[in-house]
Amino acid sequence: MAVCALAFGPAFAEPDLSGVWLPDVADQMRQERTNTPPWNDAAGKQVQHLKDEQKAGRPFLLLSHCLPHGMPSWMLITHNPFEMLVTPGRITMLGEVDGNRMRRIYTDGRSHSEDPDLTLHGESIGRWEGDTLVVDTVAILPQAFLAISEAVGIPNDGDTHVVERLHLTAPNTLHDDLEITAPHVLTSTWKTTRVFNRYPEKHFEIAEGECALGELRPGKDSYGNDIFVPAPEGEYGTVHTEK
Repeated sequence: MAVCALAFGPAFAEPDLSGVWLPDVADQMRQERTNTPPWNDAAGKQVQHLKDEQKAGRPFLLLSHCLPHGMPSWMLITHNPFEMLVTPGRITMLGEVDGNRMRRIYTDGRSHSEDPDLTLHGESIGRWEGDTLVVDTVAILPQAFLAISEAVGIPNDGDTHVVERLHLTAPNTLHDDLEITAPHVLTSTWKTTRVFNRYPEKHFEIAEGECALGELRPGKDSYGNDIFVPAPEGEYGTVHTEK
C-alpha cells in the first residue's frame, strides 16, 4: 500500500504583543472631543456637571482614591505605560503607577464562569481570530467608572460588557477597538479605539508606584524605624517636604 504524505504549512504564529506599551495621549484627547459616548439623559447631566466643574478649576479626580482603575477606564484614559506578559494560556497586563492595575486575559479556551465574582477589572476571556486578539470582559463591578478623561467619568451602574479587538497596525503600534455596552448609562453600544506604542528596544521597565505615596513622606516611629507618615497639608494641597 502506498502511503501518501500530507504536507502542512507552518502553524499560524500569533502576533507578539509582549513588551511595554505607552498610550497615545494626544489621540485620547482627540477622541474625547470627537467621539463621545451615547449617554442617556441622567448620565449626560452628570457628565456635563463634571465638565463644568473641571472648567471651573474643580476637577473630580477619578484616579485619586487608590482603587484599581477598572474596566473599561484603564484602557480608555490611562496616561501611563503598561506591560503585557504573554504566557501559555494567559496574557497578563501590569500597569505603572497603581500597583493594583493588573488584568488577566485567559486564552486557554475556557468560557466565562457561570457565576463569576464581580471585580473592578472584570473577567476577561480572549481568543485569536487571525491576527486579532478578541477579549470579552464581563462581571465588572457597578462602581467601576466609565470615563472619558481623568476628570470626567461616572460609575457604570452594572451589567457592563466590553469586547476588545487588539491588533497590530505596525510592528510597534497596537490598536484596541472597544465595544462598550453599559445599559444603565448608555443608550447604545459605544465604539471607540485607543492607540498604544511599544518601546522597540524592549529594555524599558515599568516603575513601581502606589497612589497613596503621594500623600505620605518618609518618617520615623517611636522606635526609630523608617516608616511613612502623612505629609503636611498646605494652601494648595499636600506639601512634600523632607523632615
